[in-house]
Amino acid sequence: MDITIEKLEHRYQIRSPFERLALYDVNAKIKSGSYTAVIGHTGSGKSTILQHLNGLLQPTSGSITIGDRTITAKQKEKNLKPLRKNVGVVFQFPEHQLFEETVEKDICFGPLNFGVPEEEAKERAKQTIKMVGLSEEYLTKSPFDLSGGQMRRVAIAGILAMNPQVLVLDEPTAGLDPRGRLEIMEMFYKLHKERGLTTILVTHSMEDASRYADQILVMEKGTIKFQGSPVEIFSNPEQVLHLGLDVPEAVRLKGLLEEKLGISIPRDASLSVDEIVRYVGEAIKGEGTRQ
Repeated sequence: MDITIEKLEHRYQIRSPFERLALYDVNAKIKSGSYTAVIGHTGSGKSTILQHLNGLLQPTSGSITIGDRTITAKQKEKNLKPLRKNVGVVFQFPEHQLFEETVEKDICFGPLNFGVPEEEAKERAKQTIKMVGLSEEYLTKSPFDLSGGQMRRVAIAGILAMNPQVLVLDEPTAGLDPRGRLEIMEMFYKLHKERGLTTILVTHSMEDASRYADQILVMEKGTIKFQGSPVEIFSNPEQVLHLGLDVPEAVRLKGLLEEKLGISIPRDASLSVDEIVRYVGEAIKGEGTRQ
C-alpha cells in the first residue's frame, strides 16, 4: 500500500493561546512493501506523523494518501474503520492496552470489532500467536500472568490479527533488554518480508534504522531534514551528528579505520562491521603481497 505525504502541516490547539506548530512542509513517498525508518530527536515530529497515518490526527493543511484514501484539512473524515483496519499501529508499551481475561479474547478483540466472524477471529488468533513466537497454549492463559515480553508479543499478535497492509512501529522495543530488542526487531523484519508489509519504524536506534530500513527520514523541528537510503544518510555522518543524533557503530568504525590506516573503505560496506573487517583484511593482505 503506497503512502504519499504532500506539504503536510499540523498545528495543535489552533486558535488558542497554546497553539503550536508540530509539522510543516512534510513531503515523502513510501512505496508499498518498503521498510522506512523515521529518526530524530524527541519533539521533532516523528510521532505526530504516525498519528496521521490512520486518521488519529488530521492535517491542518496539506494531505496524506494511504492507498486509495486521501485525508486533507478541507474535509471532515468519516468512516475511518477501513483505514484503521489496514494500518496497524504498535505504540510504545503496547502491552498496556491488554484488558481481556484470556489471550485469545484479547487477540480476537480487534478483528471482531471490524466485523470478522467469531470463528475466523479465533483462527486468526491461532495463526498470529505463532507468528509472534508463542504457542497455541498461551491462548487460554490470562495475559496478566505472562512476562512483560510475552505480553508485548500478545499485543502485537492482536494487531496482526486485523491483517493490516501497513505496520507502524513507534519505538516498539522500548524497555526491553538487548536480547529482547533483537528478538522483537527480527520478528518484525521476518513479518515484513513474509507478508509483504509496508513497515514504518520510528526509532532512536541508529543501528535498527541502518540494519532494517530501505529508506530513512530524518526529522528536525517538525519537518524532514534529510531522506534517503541508509547508505546515503550515514555516508555523510557529519550531517547526522550535526543534528545531535548518533551514527551506527559500523560508521564510527569505518571513520576510525580510514583515519588510522589511511585507506578508503567503499561506501557500500559502511553499514556492516563484518564487511568493513573483511575489506580491511583484504586491503592489508594486498599490501603485504605487493611488498
